[in-house]
Amino acid sequence: MTASTTPVDIHPEFDLPRLRDLIAPERPLWTASELRDLTTTVATDLAAPLLGVLRFEPRQRWWTRLALTGGVELWLLSWLPGQGTEPHDHGGASGAFTVLLGELTEDYRYPGGPIRGHRLGAGSRLGFGPYRAHQVRNLGTERAASVHAYSPPLLPVREYASLADVPADSAGTAASSTAVVAAGD
Repeated sequence: MTASTTPVDIHPEFDLPRLRDLIAPERPLWTASELRDLTTTVATDLAAPLLGVLRFEPRQRWWTRLALTGGVELWLLSWLPGQGTEPHDHGGASGAFTVLLGELTEDYRYPGGPIRGHRLGAGSRLGFGPYRAHQVRNLGTERAASVHAYSPPLLPVREYASLADVPADSAGTAASSTAVVAAGD
């Protein structure tokens, strides 16, 4: 009998026992709640090393992949004031992010649903199910950073001209799960 191993790719500065335990390489898929808990724990437990590698680039958002397994990908992103994403979805992956520092604004929409939005300050976290399209931006005056996770990993992102252009017939529904949790909850 042969033992199978799941390939794991971890950023060299984060190849720490704590992160290896958190990303659970043997887990094939993660729920939105599990992803939210992962980003929150990484942002809390590894804040010092995250801040140590964090960079801010004036020409475009900066990002680095922290870890990749067969079931999850984990990222660190920075956002200067005025920086943001185009409206996009994650190709059917569930996702989550936790704001490490600063404040981010997220506008989002499920296929066929209304466009909604909220501001998320440091420590705020959210998890979302598949087919949720969103646009994340730093509309404030201070720098921001966030930890993101997606499962399954490496699905192609679909971009839209606006959130109003998210097709109503995409897989998923407006009733798909979403969880926004403020700091300390």
